[in-house]
Amino acid sequence: MIDFTRIDYLKDGNERQRRAYEVLRKYKFFEKLNGCSPILTGTIPIGIDIETSDLDIICEDDLEYEEDFLEILALSGLIPQDVEVKVENIVVDGKKSIVVNFMLEEFPVEIFVQNTPTLEQNAYRHMVAEYKILEEKGEEFKQKIIELKKKGIKTEPAFGMLLNLENPYEDLLKW
Repeated sequence: MIDFTRIDYLKDGNERQRRAYEVLRKYKFFEKLNGCSPILTGTIPIGIDIETSDLDIICEDDLEYEEDFLEILALSGLIPQDVEVKVENIVVDGKKSIVVNFMLEEFPVEIFVQNTPTLEQNAYRHMVAEYKILEEKGEEFKQKIIELKKKGIKTEPAFGMLLNLENPYEDLLKW
């Protein structure tokens, strides 16, 4: 199994994975967010991304003062000054969360922050389950997922459709 807590595996991946690796290294994402246990999740790490897929980075922070995390981002120089940033405060799984979106070169970036260890966050858990399913089901299944995504269907519902899952967001966690 791939160690998704590191990004080294991307440099041996497909073209988009290699490009993601270059951008993440260039901007030193993981060094600058190191105190927040960042992990790249989503479709790019498991090779089912489409042209509009973003770099999903999950982080852990106590969020006692959300300004503290935003200050970490500002002081890190991670986000270039001329880039428009959108920040949302949301509740996910009953927990306060922050979502930060911006463009970095050709990639939309989404940083998701929650007071939950990153290895326990659903984005990571879903990705690992999806990876295992893709390994088990093979290339034809993978291409069907990509085709569904190109039609605008989100990742978990796409898996749900092909696997006949009643509630894909919950059922994938049991996989």
